[in-house]
Amino acid sequence: MKMLKSKLLDLKEKEQKEKIEDLKGEQKDIAWGSQIRSYVFCPYTMVKDHRTNYEVGNVEAVMDGDINDFMEKYLKSNKKQ
Repeated sequence: MKMLKSKLLDLKEKEQKEKIEDLKGEQKDIAWGSQIRSYVFCPYTMVKDHRTNYEVGNVEAVMDGDINDFMEKYLKSNKKQ
């Protein structure tokens, strides 16, 4: 009986891990060159999203949290794939 419980528990744990992996999706390494945005402050101002090539000239607004346009462009470009 203990062996059956143990196998059932292992099976349930494996299913939960698979479910979590499916929800996580693909994860990339955090490494040099894997940034999603570039911020230029001088001699001009610009923020560029490398995933969508969307650019904005108001760096201060983006630094203050105005990233809705970036999220919208990313979600729209991701939807096409």
